[in-house]
Amino acid sequence: MPLIDFILHIDNHLVTIVNQFGAGSYLILFAIIFIETGLVIFPFLPGDSLIFAASAMAANSRYQLNIWLIYLVVAIAAIVGDSINYSLGEWSTNAGEKHNWFNKLINQKNRLAAEKFFERHGAITIVIGRFIPFIRTFVPFISGGSKMHYRKFLTYNILGGVLWTGLFTLIGFFFGNIPFVKDHFSMIVLAIILVSVVPIAIVALKKKIILKKEFH
Repeated sequence: MPLIDFILHIDNHLVTIVNQFGAGSYLILFAIIFIETGLVIFPFLPGDSLIFAASAMAANSRYQLNIWLIYLVVAIAAIVGDSINYSLGEWSTNAGEKHNWFNKLINQKNRLAAEKFFERHGAITIVIGRFIPFIRTFVPFISGGSKMHYRKFLTYNILGGVLWTGLFTLIGFFFGNIPFVKDHFSMIVLAIILVSVVPIAIVALKKKIILKKEFH
């Protein structure tokens, strides 16, 4: 599938984008991160691996990408995206059945997983959720739907956005050009995804064990 190929070989695709669009590549980075975090119906876009790959390219002078500009662009995209997502969640709840078609576009399984994660960890989920694919797209949506005060949400939103983008920017910049990483980039991307999903898998497993004990 084209999307899977794009995610697993995002380093190659990013090289093509940079060679073709030059400075315009920053806008493309902004758009992808913004869409992944801001539009709840696009949770499958490659946020972590995209930041990692772009930062690795910034460490190579031939691509002429500025690491600080990459960090600034993706951090703003992540924070603004989550704020838009919060507004969508608030709108969806207030509109109710009037706009039921919108809820049908949302992956309800991922939404339920995010709700359970949110219920368990509270507001700090806005920060933790940044590091978990799919969950990070639904957490701001749920925050808006739960009528969390926006100022409180924004505080955690900024903290999470700064930490998330900062971590993958640093990792990509300092480790992305190591020969082993470059030669096994697809495996590294899969590892990033799997490690990110571990926390939600642990929560789901614990809940399943608790439910089994209650019924026995």
